[in-house]
Amino acid sequence: MSNTAIIEIENLTKIFKNATEPAVNDISFSINRNEIFGLLGPNGAGKTTTISILCGLFVPTSGKVTIDGKNLHTESSSIKKIIGIVPQDIALYPTLSARENLEFYGSMYGMRGKDLKDKIETWLQKLGLIDAAKRKVSTYSGGMKRRVNLIAGVLHSPKILFLDEPTVGVDVQSRNVIIEHLKNINREGTTIIYTSHHMEEAEHFCTRVSIIDQGRILTQGTPAELISNNNGATNLETVFLNLTKRKLRD
Repeated sequence: MSNTAIIEIENLTKIFKNATEPAVNDISFSINRNEIFGLLGPNGAGKTTTISILCGLFVPTSGKVTIDGKNLHTESSSIKKIIGIVPQDIALYPTLSARENLEFYGSMYGMRGKDLKDKIETWLQKLGLIDAAKRKVSTYSGGMKRRVNLIAGVLHSPKILFLDEPTVGVDVQSRNVIIEHLKNINREGTTIIYTSHHMEEAEHFCTRVSIIDQGRILTQGTPAELISNNNGATNLETVFLNLTKRKLRD
């Protein structure tokens, strides 16, 4: 593993049972320590499948993944201790309060007592949820649920944070709060792997991106590099559409 890479992916393939095409098709790339890496693609491109493999949720059909010097296939238990996951679907118990949800998720990472309580209170304050902390999550707006969902993934101060569409369906104010706190987490040393449909957000948030479609990596580089290397492109969305074409995706 190189000195700068915290994740290395080699010839990764995932074929689901009865599928006619691979969901992920022989992809290779690396993610550097302390960067914000965007994995971008249309619906069904292979983003979530790739993230799910890296998080240990799916077993790849073939290929090798190394995370922080550890082999994902043989050392998954050690890897799970250093990663945080913020899934696209809200992973909260609706009948519990925000504080109760966070106590549960923190305990899953081995956090206890004053350390857990202090971390929960700090994050609830940071993300503007302290006054609603005792309310059931079922009474929350979409933006509030997203913010609690984010806290659940970062309470244990992970070395690597996986974000699958972390701002989908939220208002502009909640999106800005989420993005600013993610930038702070990154500045403090957490490597972020992020998927999104929001090209403008990705252009300003990510230090480097890969565009994936039909299970294959089409291009990779900083947003500025991809824009300058794509004839006529003025932003990342134009690059994205030029590479993935404009056919509607379901």
